[in-house]
Amino acid sequence: MLLPGPLPLGPGAWFDSPPIPLRDSHLYMAYSGKVEYAHERKIRARNTTRYRFAHLPLWIFVFFLAPGPLTFSLFAHGFTLRNAAWLLTVIIGVCIAGYYGQAPGCEPAPYILRFDEERPNPLYRKVCYTFAWNAVLSFALLNLAGTAIAAVTGKWYMQQIYTYAYFPLCALILLLGIAGALPRAGRSTKNEGYERRYFYACVWTAALSETILLLVWKTLPATHTAAIVKLSVYLVALAITGTLAARGFFPRTRPIVAVAGQIMVAD
Repeated sequence: MLLPGPLPLGPGAWFDSPPIPLRDSHLYMAYSGKVEYAHERKIRARNTTRYRFAHLPLWIFVFFLAPGPLTFSLFAHGFTLRNAAWLLTVIIGVCIAGYYGQAPGCEPAPYILRFDEERPNPLYRKVCYTFAWNAVLSFALLNLAGTAIAAVTGKWYMQQIYTYAYFPLCALILLLGIAGALPRAGRSTKNEGYERRYFYACVWTAALSETILLLVWKTLPATHTAAIVKLSVYLVALAITGTLAARGFFPRTRPIVAVAGQIMVAD
């Protein structure tokens, strides 16, 4: 990992000097954004009830999005009985998992306390973060593909794309999660301080950009010119939000820097 030096005195300060290597991980990259320091993070022995409940909507949303064609139908045509039945099923399942501490953030106590500790990644974390990556990547990529096709051809094929392309893409992402190739879904929590950043950077980028795309998609007509505008707006949104996330401007998008063995809490 490459971090600038000398290190600043305060948390989240900007780096201005040339990068120097920090070899506490197998990950090496140039980074000149904001960081968090492990020793300045508040340590908690247990997660409060409010903290645990606050994570339930996140995982309900993640698994509610899992059947992509059904989700597309929701945004295209509105809420139906099928959406309601699936939502109820997800709420029950996630609440049961959360009650027993089998969802990230819903545990009675933090699972990860040391920045450099080699601990096995529990199965529930692998499953939840794999499906979270699916929610982030599948919709962002399919929306980009559908908008690009409409901009080139003047015709919209979003429904066909979600019908025929969603499940193969979802299966590929799930296979990557099973293989431990996705951040936060690997076999070990060794690099949690960095993988946490990658995950939330993608979440912020996709969520904000797709919200903007949804607004212009609903506002502008289904014409060829409007399709070009929608694609342009989406690409600009992805570029801007992605850059801001990479620079650590959004919550939980800064790497956590620590001396080896230093206590931290990664959430």
